[in-house]
Amino acid sequence: MKKRPEIGKFLDQDEMDVYKAIESANFEPVSHLTPERRAELQKIAKATINEERVKISLRLPRSDLERLKIQALRDGMPYQTLINSILHKAVTQ
Repeated sequence: MKKRPEIGKFLDQDEMDVYKAIESANFEPVSHLTPERRAELQKIAKATINEERVKISLRLPRSDLERLKIQALRDGMPYQTLINSILHKAVTQ
């Protein structure tokens, strides 16, 4: 059985409230993704979809990863896609 990461060690009260809400049985995600933001992300995805992909390993602080996952949930996308988008923007701007 896979051990779940320890949650709460680095979270402030607001982040802990978000975590508890997500983990509750009656949670229904709501995307705050605007049509403009969705179009921007789709453009980024299409621009990179035909490129060769390289698999990497990356060590992040647990608190950063949890924040990325929360942000991805808010944006309605997988967290790995969000990380890819952030990195793509950083290297192309």
